[in-house]
Amino acid sequence: MPAKVYSAALNGLDAYCVDVEVDASPGLHFFNIVGLGDKSVSESRERIDSALKNCGLANPKSKNNRIIVNLAPADIKKEGAHLDLPIAIGYLVATKQLQPETVSSSLFLGELALDGLVRPISGALAAALLAKTLGLKQVIVPKANAREAAFVSGVRTIGIDNLKQLLAFLKGEVEIEPEAYISDNSIASSADGIDFSMIKGQETAKRAMVIAAAGGHNVLMYGPPGSGKTILAQATRGILPGMNEAEMIEVTKIYSAAGFTKETSIVSQRPFRNPHHTTSAAAVIGGGNVPRPGEISLAHRGILMLDELPEFPRHVLEALRQPLEEGQVTVARAAGAGRFPARFMLVAAMNPCPCGNYGSETLTCTCLPGNVVRYRKKISGPLLDRIDMQIWVPRESYTNLAGPSNSESTENLKSQVVAARQRQTRRLAHYQLLTNAEIGVREIHSICKLSTEAELVLRQYVEKNNISGRGYHRALKVARTIADLAGSEGIELNHISEAISFRLPELSA
Repeated sequence: MPAKVYSAALNGLDAYCVDVEVDASPGLHFFNIVGLGDKSVSESRERIDSALKNCGLANPKSKNNRIIVNLAPADIKKEGAHLDLPIAIGYLVATKQLQPETVSSSLFLGELALDGLVRPISGALAAALLAKTLGLKQVIVPKANAREAAFVSGVRTIGIDNLKQLLAFLKGEVEIEPEAYISDNSIASSADGIDFSMIKGQETAKRAMVIAAAGGHNVLMYGPPGSGKTILAQATRGILPGMNEAEMIEVTKIYSAAGFTKETSIVSQRPFRNPHHTTSAAAVIGGGNVPRPGEISLAHRGILMLDELPEFPRHVLEALRQPLEEGQVTVARAAGAGRFPARFMLVAAMNPCPCGNYGSETLTCTCLPGNVVRYRKKISGPLLDRIDMQIWVPRESYTNLAGPSNSESTENLKSQVVAARQRQTRRLAHYQLLTNAEIGVREIHSICKLSTEAELVLRQYVEKNNISGRGYHRALKVARTIADLAGSEGIELNHISEAISFRLPELSA
């Protein structure tokens, strides 16, 4: 009777069940793994054999057995060394070194070292969610992944260091305490400590960043080099509110699938990603032979900072259009397709021209007119239309730079953002949305209600500037966030006036 052990593999961000079936029968030595595994899966034969031998167990090469391992479902390609442990456990059950009932209610994941140590793997959180769905009692993972898997309630998480320890546990010879979840801020921490009170001047830009953080809006900062665009973006991460449990699970699944939680745990702070402009489209959007999440997904529920925006290749920028609109991206390859969430807050920065001095009252621009036009045209109209707020960030005067700062601290600004988000949560819970930036066409008019004066101003703005339908909706959503910051139930004249001021005519034209 073949042995059967439950394991899991990733398809995008979600795990699916892999039944590891092992059959051992007398005959000349033969050890084969079928079920569409990649090279790392086929190489597990050697790792398993050495690990069992070095743990003092009867390994496959020590006996004349024909061993067949089937990874079901057999029509889906499986990759990664995390199947080492379930295959080894299946072999021990098939050769009667373990009793079947000791493994029947557990899901196993782990890569084996040659001495029997169990190394960390990717996708522990998704596997724990799968185990809960399947009704299994426990998930057994490497010790380094235990805190990540333990975030899922309703299923026990057992973290193990080596194969010997696991066997003793399964046989009832030792007890291993289930892992308890402890909050961990190890990823995307605000270690740089940039406080808004440290930034002199730029009050308009600071106000725009507070509004953007409160509503999850996209922002483009436009101005000469050295005006403080980058430091404003870095400081914005400090005023974002904390994530709730559902958001933490979403973000951690992405980081786990990307292999960034092998030595850490749950991602509990909002991500901040800042890729270089030479980063490839596959790295930004996601890709690979087997689809993997890219920078836009790693920034999910956080900030994606694109500094020197026109320096990014045109095809990379244009690939952002669909994720900015839909909050997700589907990456299709010959080996399969992956759908990854990408609900991020875009914070971009650019200079007015290649030399950075165009429009300056004190410095001379050395760029030819054609070069200035080509530089700006790298940012297409459809992409600009998807950016809610466009702000001019000038160089500050010496007086402001040398004088005392009158800015509010990050702590005070964060409290304002949190209060605005709480108002949004109450209003948008019925629509299953989290921020004003996520409001769709169907809900926008019932959520963003204008006063008579505000509607008149918005009408004049749209007709005079030939604003698109998307631009009209985004102005409404920004105004709704401004009203939330002010504690107003309706959108008044001053709210809509401020919202439409955060759009540069020279860029939108």
